[in-house]
Amino acid sequence: MTDPLTGSPLTGAPYPGAPVTYVEALDAGVELRTSRWGLPDVVIALLISLFVPAFLVAGLLAAGLSSTGSVVLLASVMTPWLGFGLWPILTTRFQGNGVKVDLGLSLRRSDLMWGVGGGVACLVLGTVVSDLTEKVLGHPFDSAAGDALAKATVPTWVVVAFTVCATVGAPLFEELCFRGLVFASLAKSLARRGVPPVPWATFGSALLFALIHLEPVRIPLLLAIGLVLSLLRARTGRIGASIVAHAFNNSAALVLSVLMVIR
Repeated sequence: MTDPLTGSPLTGAPYPGAPVTYVEALDAGVELRTSRWGLPDVVIALLISLFVPAFLVAGLLAAGLSSTGSVVLLASVMTPWLGFGLWPILTTRFQGNGVKVDLGLSLRRSDLMWGVGGGVACLVLGTVVSDLTEKVLGHPFDSAAGDALAKATVPTWVVVAFTVCATVGAPLFEELCFRGLVFASLAKSLARRGVPPVPWATFGSALLFALIHLEPVRIPLLLAIGLVLSLLRARTGRIGASIVAHAFNNSAALVLSVLMVIR
């Protein structure tokens, strides 16, 4: 195996598509445990991200809180992180070597360059796909975050908090899940079956990313963005670049929505 950026040899990769951080740790003589996490943990992470927010929001609504109020808005944004972020952290901590080594949670200077470039690619490709979707469906195509903000009746500080969640928290935790746990688990499983792991892990992680949002109309857009983010993971061997690109894309998409709400 070679470093995807420098081309220098890396020895001891446990499977094709393994994070560069894992191989670097091996080459540095770090004693690593055999990772026991895998596809069942992907299922658990996705189930947590779906059902915990649904039950919590349902409980808040049953308690009489407004569906467009501050608590419900922030809860709907943050509670999926229990699945997307907390579960990958816990399962790699207790069944492996932690998110840095096993999932490639590392940010290098080169990742910033790749991340900004990937963010621009997400915006350009997303614009093309959303325009095509509008033409097919015949109605305006807004972002999910923009829809939530437009319907919300909240003070400015909640809008700011929502923006921080969407541009910092969501990219970090979603990338931990999809370009981290999902990508690596698929690559490991496919390699054991003799299937080329990197191309299919790239597509599979992007497809799950698109489907988990439960927005059928936006699946083409989310799949396009997910493919860019997954290609960054495959190219760099880390998730730092995909986190930067995800944050860049979300930030640009939210700026106009936030300004409209604040006004």
